[in-house]
Amino acid sequence: MPPVCILAGGLGTRLGSVVADMPKPLLEVAGEPFLVHQLRLLARHGVTRAVICVGYRGQQIQAALGERQQGVAISYSFDGPQLDGTLGAIRRALPLLGERFLVLYGDTYLRMDYAAAVRIWQASERPALMAVLRNEGRWDTSNAVYADGMIARYRKADPSADMQWIDYGLGGLTVEALSRVAADERDLALLYTRLADGGELCGYEVAERFYEIGTPQAMAETDHFLGSLAREA
Repeated sequence: MPPVCILAGGLGTRLGSVVADMPKPLLEVAGEPFLVHQLRLLARHGVTRAVICVGYRGQQIQAALGERQQGVAISYSFDGPQLDGTLGAIRRALPLLGERFLVLYGDTYLRMDYAAAVRIWQASERPALMAVLRNEGRWDTSNAVYADGMIARYRKADPSADMQWIDYGLGGLTVEALSRVAADERDLALLYTRLADGGELCGYEVAERFYEIGTPQAMAETDHFLGSLAREA
């Protein structure tokens, strides 16, 4: 498995006062910091190394998780004086990531076969990967067209009516893929858009819904779901 880049530098503004003194990825969900749940899930799927890109209260994340958690070795990449944005954070972390890596957000819990996604990505010989879920407007606004194992179009900011799939939250990138946008571009979504338009974005279909902690309602749903998993264990 390639290393996983976890984007955990956001401010969590939609959660309001809940994140006044705590970075969102450390919020307690089902009795544990959310990132602990996420790293445990990754470890079950064979991930052994993660790079966590941190910004807001990043030192708290490093202090809480240390250099190893749930069997996953952890490195940290800190934003500069200004927030780097999603793509800027990835560029800053490249010395720790290597030639090929997975990317996910530090507030999402993604139930999927990570190893299968990597195998399909490698077999496609494309420089990038996006996991997608057939959404049809259920969980959020659909933003992708997926067909024949490829993301044919992706528009996060201005999706069209024919888009029935949604970006699931897991991507994969090679260093080569980053050259498709300007070196100072900060938005990962724009990179995915360019890759899709160029026929370079491999797709992987996921069947299970995602969970996340971006809003109070979503956090309550995720707390209930992860709590039920713990009770069943």
